[in-house]
Amino acid sequence: MEETIPFKNLHSREYQGHKKKVHSVAWNCTGTKLASGSVDQTARVWHIDLHGHGKIKDIELKGHADSVDQLCWDPKHADLIATASGDKTVRLWDARSGKCSQQTELSGENINITYRPDGTHVAVGNRDDELTILDVRKFKPIHRRKFNYEVNEIAWNMTGEMFLLTTGNGTVEVLSYPSLQPLETVMAHTAGCYCIAIDPKGRYFAVGSADSLVSLWNISEMLCVRTFTKLEWPVRTISFNHTGDFIASASEDLFIDISNVHTGRSVHQIPCRAAMNSVEWNPKYNLLAYAGDDKNKYQTDEGVFRIFGFESA
Repeated sequence: MEETIPFKNLHSREYQGHKKKVHSVAWNCTGTKLASGSVDQTARVWHIDLHGHGKIKDIELKGHADSVDQLCWDPKHADLIATASGDKTVRLWDARSGKCSQQTELSGENINITYRPDGTHVAVGNRDDELTILDVRKFKPIHRRKFNYEVNEIAWNMTGEMFLLTTGNGTVEVLSYPSLQPLETVMAHTAGCYCIAIDPKGRYFAVGSADSLVSLWNISEMLCVRTFTKLEWPVRTISFNHTGDFIASASEDLFIDISNVHTGRSVHQIPCRAAMNSVEWNPKYNLLAYAGDDKNKYQTDEGVFRIFGFESA
């Protein structure tokens, strides 16, 4: 598989628009639009020309009163996007008009957000380790749970029957859904777990940890299959490509690692100039969006993100 993708011949393109650093990048379900969330309190939606060099149109989503820390698209609708912000609100937007269609204020500063794969529910995590599940249609909370340990990135499995939380204790807490009853505690790492990704084929999940490792788990047996060891700093962000054959991971190391999921071998590194905050593969093509703490020569935020995987720069 890895021989068929000439990663070393591929290029990155840069996208400018935000006034401060970008915390989160995410593709819509058709892979045609990319959203970026920034410390400048806005999100932007970019219509990415996948094959040509066309002018990239972007639309600004304005309304949050604090940093947009994470965002995610409706998995069933190519133009609906949810944003989580430090201003305590979660907002739903229409990417065609740029208008906020729904919003709800929660109890704390929101840092993590994810959709259930069927598009019915959104889960939000805040700085106070509180989890809120919203019904998307009414945009009202249907579950609230406060945890007495640090809760980091969260995810549903592909069927939506399991809910996974990464924790500061180095565990992944597996809950049944919708009951949120505990199913299992996976002792994943010796240091805190920060991020989680679900293999799009439903076989695995991967966890990135403060111990600088990424671990790969068989989701049906909850057994560790292998670890990826290329990074030397706490792993902040990970993503599977659309075929589930490659995993990208990033940290404060000045490169993004791309490894083969089946062999554990690193197949490419994308150099970067700063610590990374977010990496995400396109759901249809081998294009990887990434954003970090890039600064210009005056040491102010650049507010850029990049996409790797183009045949020309």
